[in-house]
Amino acid sequence: MTAVWEQIKEIVTMYGLNILAAVAILIAGKFVASGVRRLIRKIMRKREVDATLTGFISSIVYAGILAFVVIAALSKLGIQTASFVAILGAAGLAIGLALQGSLSNFASGVLIIIFKPFKGGDYVNAGGCEGFVDEVGIFTSSILTIDNKRIIVPNSKIMSDTITNYSAKETRRVDIIAGVSYNDDVDSVKDILLKILAGDQRILKDPPPFVGLLEMADSSVNFAVRAWVKTDDYWNVFFDTNERIKKTFDAENISIPYPQLDVHMDKD
Repeated sequence: MTAVWEQIKEIVTMYGLNILAAVAILIAGKFVASGVRRLIRKIMRKREVDATLTGFISSIVYAGILAFVVIAALSKLGIQTASFVAILGAAGLAIGLALQGSLSNFASGVLIIIFKPFKGGDYVNAGGCEGFVDEVGIFTSSILTIDNKRIIVPNSKIMSDTITNYSAKETRRVDIIAGVSYNDDVDSVKDILLKILAGDQRILKDPPPFVGLLEMADSSVNFAVRAWVKTDDYWNVFFDTNERIKKTFDAENISIPYPQLDVHMDKD
């Protein structure tokens, strides 16, 4: 009887400790998983990440940590988990290969939302498309063109290409080339161009407008006309300044050379 009791006591001691260890692993693992989930949500909310994406990513991380905790607890009980892990790995690989394109778009969408190379309403050139950002989604983003066409662009294409955000800064520089005849006086042309820029209240004084002789081309002397404006005023100033230059040159009898045309004549 004493021998049997000792054997039972040994079995209880051996497996009881393993059970207690497994329970401890589960409790500690759940605590860690919950803490990590809260930390991820806090960080993403600070970065003003979309609430749907925040909940999705934090839940995936939480589930992943719990899966590892459960495997560790089962292993502590003496259950062979190698085959179980192999099955999970094979299933994950198969799913990953099947959804390779979608996962790439998802990862790119996460990067766009986190790092914010652009936001809704910005005028951008991204993924080979140019226009106003209409919506930034997890898998795709939509862009509205100038003529109001809605283009759906995969996020992976956007992140794999160069992104130009014309609305990122509060100010932009207007660049115009004004060509005049070789017979016109350089100083007079510069003064006229500077007066045109000075007469537009939308043009910023700092940095000051600039006019300089850019090049002496085949049929014209070209001046670089540069002025800083608020980003919202860019196109209005661009078109208005071009119009004022043309009208002022006409009024001052300054010649604007016509572009040379290449004419090819067939010879008999």
